[in-house]
Amino acid sequence: MTKESKQKKIAAIHDLSGYGRCSLTVAMPIISALKVQCCPVPTSILSNHTGFPTCFFDDYTDKMPLFLEQWKKLDLDFDGIFTGFLGSEAQIDIVTDMIRNFKTEKTMVIIDPIMGDNGKAYQTYTKEMCGRMRTLVESGDIVTPNLTEACILTGRQYRPTGWTRKELADMAQEIISMGPGSAVITGVREGAFVTNVVAEKGLEVKYLKSLKAGNDRPGTGDVFASIIAAQAVKGVPLPENVKKAAHFVKKSILVSDELNVPIENGVCFEEILSLLIRQ
Repeated sequence: MTKESKQKKIAAIHDLSGYGRCSLTVAMPIISALKVQCCPVPTSILSNHTGFPTCFFDDYTDKMPLFLEQWKKLDLDFDGIFTGFLGSEAQIDIVTDMIRNFKTEKTMVIIDPIMGDNGKAYQTYTKEMCGRMRTLVESGDIVTPNLTEACILTGRQYRPTGWTRKELADMAQEIISMGPGSAVITGVREGAFVTNVVAEKGLEVKYLKSLKAGNDRPGTGDVFASIIAAQAVKGVPLPENVKKAAHFVKKSILVSDELNVPIENGVCFEEILSLLIRQ
């Protein structure tokens, strides 16, 4: 066995935003800090994320099949395939095909179905795209929707608070019934707490809660899902994995607030990246 084959590797399918801490600029350092090789598949190139007043955008949809064709020629395989924001139906179809072509018995597929937040789908997400995302979710092993995305996936009416544990469990189980073995519904508000709902096929649903702290910031979902992906391919049990990811996100938010980092700049996880490296 070569040294390379002893190290886990993940194909991370995200856009690349040069400024603002999200997508690949989050996934690459975090996955690397957890001692997993991160192999990026860019879906688009942006000067900065779209939360800023202006940005440069270059769509990579037409280039993605050419990119992946070379990997197939090299006979590459991966311990994980990790998907983030996808900008069109065509990209969802390309990624679905990639999973079909590259998934082996050892490959964990982690789907972060980024479609919306705060009860609304993003402007780029049509009903047709949401339907395509459900098809992609079928290919996943672990799916990590926020509450808005879980409602979109299951056709439920969103509300920011007031969910019963049974309602959350039913929603998580419905996502699992689509095909994945596990689902984590993130960021459910319960009073002063934020709860992550962890459902695994055949097991009792768990509710992992912590006190909400600091300001809501872009990119926190990318931080969370990147930790989930890296630890999943290393065999870390999902509840333990979710606890670690939530703790790191919370500390990243707090240090960003302490340093007076503008909200649109995301979380300065770099300040505490050593926590992941040491662990």
